[in-house]
Amino acid sequence: MLLLFVLAPAAFAVTYTGKVIGVTDGDTIKILVDRTQHKIRLAEIDTPEKGQPYGKKAKQALSRLVFGKTVNVEQKDIDRYGRIVGRVYVDGVDVNAEMIRGGHAWVYRKYATDQTLYAIEDDAKRDRRGLWALPEAQRVPPWEWRHGSRPAGRTIRREAVGSSFTCGSKRYCNQMSSCAEARFYMEQCGGGRLDGDRDGVPCERVCR
Repeated sequence: MLLLFVLAPAAFAVTYTGKVIGVTDGDTIKILVDRTQHKIRLAEIDTPEKGQPYGKKAKQALSRLVFGKTVNVEQKDIDRYGRIVGRVYVDGVDVNAEMIRGGHAWVYRKYATDQTLYAIEDDAKRDRRGLWALPEAQRVPPWEWRHGSRPAGRTIRREAVGSSFTCGSKRYCNQMSSCAEARFYMEQCGGGRLDGDRDGVPCERVCR
């Protein structure tokens, strides 16, 4: 596959063409371009975190759309984790929009520039597709979930294998006593920020 550089009148746009070799979650994939792996964060959308209701289903939905297929990625930005942020297309289908259309993602209010995505989201809400069929208390936008917002009145207490942990106020890797606790917070307490590079491993300094 080739990395294509396209000159536009007002900007320098970059398009990647490669095969999807991994799906990290509902809005992040890995592609292979000329033997080089690239992490792609789907632009303008946000999907439930792994420990959040509908998180696994969002990942499955994205996998059905792209896994093992050749995609085109129109780069929009590079995020703070070094991932390419872009619009993803497979066989001419706008994958970012399809995730919203199926009710698998929110329009990411902070970063969305394509106003048509809001109308697509409104249709998904009206038809109660995907996550919009969940009870309202479980439909916490992921950007709020990552900052500690939880459904009112809900207390989560679960035991990890071999140890007992309780979801509390911890939010950062330097607060974790062990890798097991970091993984518990990531998977059970909505601590998506502990996995900064979205590779499925929280707090690399603790879990190396």
